[in-house]
Amino acid sequence: MAEDELATYRRKRDLRRSGEPSGGSPGAQPRFAVQRHEASTLHYDFRLEVDGVLKSWAVPKGPSLDPREKRLATPTEDHPLDYADFEGEIPEGYGAGTVVVWDTGTYRNDTERDGEPVPMADALEAGHVKVWLNGSKLCGGFALTRSEIRGREQWLLVKVDDEGADRRRNPVSTQPESVVSGRTNDELR
Repeated sequence: MAEDELATYRRKRDLRRSGEPSGGSPGAQPRFAVQRHEASTLHYDFRLEVDGVLKSWAVPKGPSLDPREKRLATPTEDHPLDYADFEGEIPEGYGAGTVVVWDTGTYRNDTERDGEPVPMADALEAGHVKVWLNGSKLCGGFALTRSEIRGREQWLLVKVDDEGADRRRNPVSTQPESVVSGRTNDELR
């Protein structure tokens, strides 16, 4: 199934030229990654491991720790699992620019309906997911909710008001470096 879900990803790129990953195997716990991507415009790619692929959204302003802020999250094609560790410069073509792993870790699916757990794939299909992130910069609950904005499917990424919430701290602006290499996008050029 993951191979079919990655067809769009592979069709859009020349992996030999770009050096981007093409596969990967699931770990003991599902992973998440947030990559800071300086392409034609700076954005953050929010990725959740689901059924052998990374479900992905482009978040123009990046995740917020303030529960009052709703961040637009545009769905993108599924990515291979090993993309969660990818850092580098993508040449001209689809997604050209530098990518660093801004945050990564494991996550727990906290999505429920009527007090019962909902599998991630079903929650995504229904348009609402709640996850608990265990990352370096992002910790605690986050919710993704599908909506229609200007006739297009969009999602909203919101921090749950819990112990990981912080209305004053903004790691998107104060911590641009990779949690893997310690480098910034500028240092990859």
